[in-house]
Amino acid sequence: MDGLITDVGNISLALTLIAGFIFGIVQVKQAARDRRERFTLDTLRTFSTRETAELMNFVGSDRFPKTREEARALEGMDNVMMIQFSQLMESLGFLVAEGFIDIDLVDKTLGSYVITCWKKYKVFILPSRERDPYLCEYFEWLAWQMKDRLNNHPREPFYKNIEALKKQTG
Repeated sequence: MDGLITDVGNISLALTLIAGFIFGIVQVKQAARDRRERFTLDTLRTFSTRETAELMNFVGSDRFPKTREEARALEGMDNVMMIQFSQLMESLGFLVAEGFIDIDLVDKTLGSYVITCWKKYKVFILPSRERDPYLCEYFEWLAWQMKDRLNNHPREPFYKNIEALKKQTG
């Protein structure tokens, strides 16, 4: 009888341990999913602000430097905006590289704009890497990832899904 009680107790402990382990795995996966969702929403909010629109407008304007010398000569708000936008893109690249957000989000929100911006920045960033080899490394990496994605794995524009749905439903 004592052996039976011991066996039942050991089985109960083993089942409790297994259930706890499974529960822990589920909790860790849920926490990772929640963290990723939170980063995604924060990123969308960041890129939906007036300030970001102003930065993007500046990068596309004639005021944006075209040479290293022009970049060095920038003063005041133009210099601040140039630096702030590069930090924004660097942060975005870091979030993708570290797996906090999915590159699909970047593809759907910015797409080839990342590549266009990097082309403008690299004119003065690459020569500046003599002093700081880490300068805008995630921004550049993100641009290369987007270029590869657009060349080798382009996504179907979302509006085409809507057009197909309209055809199906009449």
